[in-house]
Amino acid sequence: MQRTANMKRFRGMRILVSALLALGVFGLVVPQAGAQEKHPSVSRSFAKPLKAAQDAMNEKKYPEALAKLRDVQGMSGATPYDQYVTNELLYFVNAKLGDEAAATRALEANLDSPYLAPADKPARVRALAQLNYKQKNYAKAIDYGNRAIKGGFADADMITLVAQAYYLSGDNKGTRRLLEDIVGDQLKRGQKPSQNHLQLILSACLKLEDSACTTTSLERLVQFYPKPEYWQNLTYSLFQDNTNSDRQMLNVYRLANDVDTLKRPSDYMEMAQLAMEQGSPGEAQAVLEKGLAKNVFTEARDADRAKRLLETAKKQAVSDRAALPAIEKDAKTGEAKVRLGQAYLSYGQYDKAISLIGAGIKDGGLKSADEANLLYGIALYKAGRNDEAVKAFKAVQTDPKFARLGKLWALHVS
Repeated sequence: MQRTANMKRFRGMRILVSALLALGVFGLVVPQAGAQEKHPSVSRSFAKPLKAAQDAMNEKKYPEALAKLRDVQGMSGATPYDQYVTNELLYFVNAKLGDEAAATRALEANLDSPYLAPADKPARVRALAQLNYKQKNYAKAIDYGNRAIKGGFADADMITLVAQAYYLSGDNKGTRRLLEDIVGDQLKRGQKPSQNHLQLILSACLKLEDSACTTTSLERLVQFYPKPEYWQNLTYSLFQDNTNSDRQMLNVYRLANDVDTLKRPSDYMEMAQLAMEQGSPGEAQAVLEKGLAKNVFTEARDADRAKRLLETAKKQAVSDRAALPAIEKDAKTGEAKVRLGQAYLSYGQYDKAISLIGAGIKDGGLKSADEANLLYGIALYKAGRNDEAVKAFKAVQTDPKFARLGKLWALHVS
């Protein structure tokens, strides 16, 4: 199954050092002792050592600046504003020295300070989510990330970070709950969900062993990001169903062939044999030619078998095509028209197939109206009439297995 790539390392997020500098660190000039200002100022005893630390910082002498700041931390009598200024400088210096844990502590200490401008708080909350995630402090990353989400200042990357923090901490239900809400809201507004978010939901559903959730996740992935690997996973369960009739199995192969998930020599051989048995040698010929062109039959024995079966299919197709006009004259029932339309469909004569299958559905009396609508949808799709095809696929509703195929075809052509 497709998993979210590299779940243990979150890409695309950057620690907001430069942004936080712009929000106040470099502008935090420590006033001289005794200066008269409207804004808070550091107390007289702390002004000189803090100024010395800031001067060292501005000269990029970060170890020296850190040593001076530690001395400040050892002083007694600090006011709340003294502590605020000290933590601001500590954040910057530790970030520059690569000590993320110390930088995080300093940033957290000032987050709820009355001296922090409200406009600056969102960037700090996001930075704390990122810093804690990077340090694998997932509980804190989730807490800060959810603050950003609830506050309305989380972008898609922040949402992904929170979801991955849930996932990496083993809270698969939390991952699913968060992203289902996000994706559900996007779908209601007609927006395209993030592929990363859909992959994360899929990974969580797999961990939870929730087959319905897994199926829904894969359907969303093929709807918005129709990659062969997603289709491969989605069609896998269809092939594993041992209760399929031959007609149902041939239709499973038709879908898999069209979304390009036939991989093994046996896939091509079995589809061809089923098609021939069900009176569609043209379809058998086409799928075998496709397999040979893709060099699927790498073993000499398989290649020889495929070529022999192809020759048989070609001979049957020649006689079958020659007989179609006469058969058409005698096709009076709905079932006969649908089967004749299927034959024309296999030879790429889509207009004839649409006309005959449509007439057969209208006449009724069919062995399987679901299969007829499925074939009708395929013919319309092949003719480039996708909107009409989707309607035909959605009309496949009676038999659960055919209805499943109809839903998948509708996703494929939408």
